[in-house]
Amino acid sequence: MKTLRSLIVVLLALIWFLPTYLIVVNAFTPNDAYTGDVRWFPGGVAIFENMAAAWEAAQLGPSMLNSFAYAVVAGCLAVLVAAFAGFAVTAIPGGRRIFWFWLIYAGSLFPAQAFLRPLFTGYAESGLYDTRMGLLLIYVATCIPFSFFIMRNHMLTIPPEVAEAAQLDGANWWRVFTRFYLRLSRSALAAAFIFQFVWVWNELLFGITLSYSEQIRPVMAALAGLQSNYGTVGPPVVLAGALLVSLPTVVVFLAFQRVFASSLGGTRI
Repeated sequence: MKTLRSLIVVLLALIWFLPTYLIVVNAFTPNDAYTGDVRWFPGGVAIFENMAAAWEAAQLGPSMLNSFAYAVVAGCLAVLVAAFAGFAVTAIPGGRRIFWFWLIYAGSLFPAQAFLRPLFTGYAESGLYDTRMGLLLIYVATCIPFSFFIMRNHMLTIPPEVAEAAQLDGANWWRVFTRFYLRLSRSALAAAFIFQFVWVWNELLFGITLSYSEQIRPVMAALAGLQSNYGTVGPPVVLAGALLVSLPTVVVFLAFQRVFASSLGGTRI
């Protein structure tokens, strides 16, 4: 039984890895040597030339800086708001904690397409369309629910005696939050921020719907523009560009995977 389970896991891993393998192999193919057929083995070592062509054709430099700014600022603000909310529903006495949990967390359960049209109309009428502030607002709002899920579940593991002892020493709720709960939640804060950083970096739908100029659009929207020039630049260039813009998130995840494992392992509802 154990051997069968191991074989199933290996098979699923290979199936999951297959698309990535094909992307890498075909990204190595020289653009002028690509015939349109999928390559299963490397046909050259032109990946750096293809990355350079993608960088130039899609103007990936400014869009990567935009995505980095969006991911850092939106991630920090969303995690901070989520920490406040998580503290409120776990440490501060009050009723209907489950109600408030589902009310906030429900924001991550509805598909973005459901409110995309009214959001676009509201942005166009309010002047937020194609602005950095507009993208930041929607990214922060979208990142809060799942960040709240992480922070709330982590703060449930903090003994209530911590807040009680601090209050006996004269600390108010603000001091309890900043001096104790935030310090005890550093790993969860880091995990929530990294998760939201990766999500904002990889986000495409809002990027192509709420922006159009090169000075504002995030990197995935720029990559989508490169794909629209598919016949001009060639598939190997498109695939190399996809690998290039994926590198930052891969590095972040590999560098902080232990934080994910330690902070998300005990989540509960």
